[in-house]
Formats: sequence, C-alpha cells, structure tokens
Amino acid sequence: MTPLFHVKTRLLALGLLCLGGPVRAEEAPDAQAILKSVRVAQAAQNRALRGELRTAGKTVPFRLTLNGGVVRYEFTAPPLTLQLRLTEKTSRFEEVTRGGTEKITPARFDTRVGDTDLSYEDLSLRFLYWPKAEVVGEQTMVLQKCWIVRVEPGSLAESQYGSVKLWIAKNSGALMQAEAYNDAGKFVRRFKVISGQKTEDGLWILKEMRIEWVAPGGRSDRTPTYLNIDGVE
Repeated sequence: MTPLFHVKTRLLALGLLCLGGPVRAEEAPDAQAILKSVRVAQAAQNRALRGELRTAGKTVPFRLTLNGGVVRYEFTAPPLTLQLRLTEKTSRFEEVTRGGTEKITPARFDTRVGDTDLSYEDLSLRFLYWPKAEVVGEQTMVLQKCWIVRVEPGSLAESQYGSVKLWIAKNSGALMQAEAYNDAGKFVRRFKVISGQKTEDGLWILKEMRIEWVAPGGRSDRTPTYLNIDGVE
C-alpha cells in the first residue's frame, strides 16, 4: 500500500487510471466483483508515465510502465526497479536485478520507499485479492461516483494492515482513495487522488496524489508525500 507506490493506487498504479453530483443510492454489486473490476482495469493499461515523489523538500523521480497486467516502477537515485504482476487470482511483487527477479516477501512489506510515506506493500496491491471484502457505502471523490469497499487479509501474518477501505470509481474501476488501518482498527495511512489530467488520446489519468500516515502515538503527518505524474511518454 513504490529508493521508491498507481497507492496505488493505482494505490498507485490504479490511481493512475481514468478519473465526474451527489451519489444516488443504488444496489451494490458483490464486493469481490468490484475488486475484480479494478484488476481488469489495471490489466487493460498499456502506457509509460513519468513522475516524481515529493516529501519534506526531497524529490524522487521515477518512470512507471503498465503493460498487460505488468506494472514496473523504475528509479534512478538510487537505482531500483520494482515490478508487479497482476493475474486473475493473485499478484506477485518483485525486485528486478541484473540476475533476474526476486520475489518480495511479507517480511519486507513495511520497507519505506526512498524515505517517503510509501511502503512496498502499498505498491504490491495485495489487498485487491484479500478474501474478506464488503461494500460499506458510496461517496463521490473528485467528481467520480465510488463504491466504498472494506477488505481484510486472510490472516494478520499476511499484512502490516488489519484492514483497508477502498474508494473505487463505479464507471471505470479506478482507485480514488485508500485508507489503511492497523490490527486495532486505528487509521494509519491514506492515499487520495487530488487532481487528474487529460492525455492526448482522451484518457484522464492521475495528476497528483497525496499520501499521508499517522505515526505511533497518534501523531499526524506533517510532511505528507505527494505523487505527481508529469507526462505520458
């Protein structure tokens, strides 16, 4: 939930998808069907984006490519390449090295990306496959009508989070916001799409996302991380 996480969204890479009144109550579809729509939207993307992470005066540039369900984050300072493979039933998060790829295990999920508020788990998008999911409401985010879906991991050993709430756009499957909570149900991290931009081919993608966290003891984040997309290659 990436040295360098669409959050992403969307909770990073997913947040980079299409981003339009109050929400009228309607019958909610199955929560797992909503999560599947997000995975399908992700796999349909084929493009390369340039962006940066900013926090406390520090800037971390990156290149993000989406190609048929494979999401790759490339950083140069220091050199780091992280790769996410999304399939029908699971995701695989890897570090790309000269010798090949190495799976990133749960023991590394809380690793921070380049001193930002982003962790490796945030980039892994594992929560899209968690078995416990329910629709808990609906809300408009950035002019986009969204379902609010609460998900939980199969076991506490699988994640640093006890649950995550997802704001998922009804018409596109884009992830507009995510809030993570610890085992005690206390809020610990938020990813929120602030603005979008239109590409030359007419697709609305992320312009800016804010990533903030709450430190142990309940201290609020005074230096949130901002993810900006500068352009499409």
